[in-house]
Amino acid sequence: MARSKIYKILAVGALVCIAAAWVWYAMLPNRHKAIVKTTLLYKLHLIDADWNVDNESGMYKMISPSFLIDGIYKSMEGPKSSNYVQLSQDSTLLWLTSFHVRALDAKTKEPISNDFVCHTNVDFNDVKYYSDFHLTDRIGKQYPRMTSLSHGLENFSFPKGYGVPMKGNELLYVTTQSLNHNFKDIYRQVKHEVTIEYKKGSGIKPLMSRTAFIMLPYDKNDPYKEPTDPGTNQCIPVETKNHSYDDGHGNKLSGHWVIPVGKNTYRSDVNNQLQIADSLRLHAAAIHVHPFATSISLFDKTTGKPVFTSKIVNHKNSIGLTKIDQFLSEEGIWLYKSHDYEIVMTVDNTTAEKQDMMGSMFLFFYDKELDGILNGK
Repeated sequence: MARSKIYKILAVGALVCIAAAWVWYAMLPNRHKAIVKTTLLYKLHLIDADWNVDNESGMYKMISPSFLIDGIYKSMEGPKSSNYVQLSQDSTLLWLTSFHVRALDAKTKEPISNDFVCHTNVDFNDVKYYSDFHLTDRIGKQYPRMTSLSHGLENFSFPKGYGVPMKGNELLYVTTQSLNHNFKDIYRQVKHEVTIEYKKGSGIKPLMSRTAFIMLPYDKNDPYKEPTDPGTNQCIPVETKNHSYDDGHGNKLSGHWVIPVGKNTYRSDVNNQLQIADSLRLHAAAIHVHPFATSISLFDKTTGKPVFTSKIVNHKNSIGLTKIDQFLSEEGIWLYKSHDYEIVMTVDNTTAEKQDMMGSMFLFFYDKELDGILNGK
């Protein structure tokens, strides 16, 4: 076969592969496009792919790689990056006291609107963490997410005198994701600055984290069928591969669902997520919701009263969250095994189209058992 013919065949084959790759990419949902695009940009060194870390005494600060914002990225869709965090080189006991995230211009490193911050998750290795404190019976009981910051709640601190203890040389795993609800015609690189504050010392009371979130049932045989039956409390999931759960009886639940236009209220039982053996004293709660949420409550069905309610302020002339109230209490509020608890969430979709929603709480309880181990109480 002539060399020129071979070259033509190879050229045609290359074009077919490129076309197939483009078709495959075009069919991906927005969040998966962001993953593919960001990975390629980092691999080709077209944008900054490195984390910059500064660990001063009591403050671990890191600046993320660059995120290319080139269109609308709704909640859970934008470019993201992850990094391991080690607060010290030895096993000194440290107390985590606060978490912060803010958006920066990638070139100037100057602060910009936090409308480019979707969320920042802080995960831990529960096997290592609980083994170090001889609490191996807690391993695997819950997804090991310590807390999360998100759009509208970019700063979160524990009440005075409380913190989450950990050995300094243990690892945290931080993932931060970008966001853009409002600017369609944009081509901009942003970064996230993530800060974890910690301290040494005694006299601090330990907190343990429990995550509770709304899960709504959906039709596993036809998940996107509309309209849903109001009597079944069913939802339309955003997707079924992620944030999809089984209730133990073969029924499917979604933690990321579609909300229609207008006002709605959603409720979800959280007794199993709270895992209250007898009683627990709640001291703090970090909230994660999406735009158009207006309030979220941890509700005591036994007393008929909310344990606390977080009010949520949305932007007036654009899509976004101006403020999410956090719950903080030095005195604490008691929760009991004999009571039934649920999350109640109100939303108001003021647009003319459907939107997506999540509702989560990172609840911090006084850890009496760990206090006994650390302080002999």
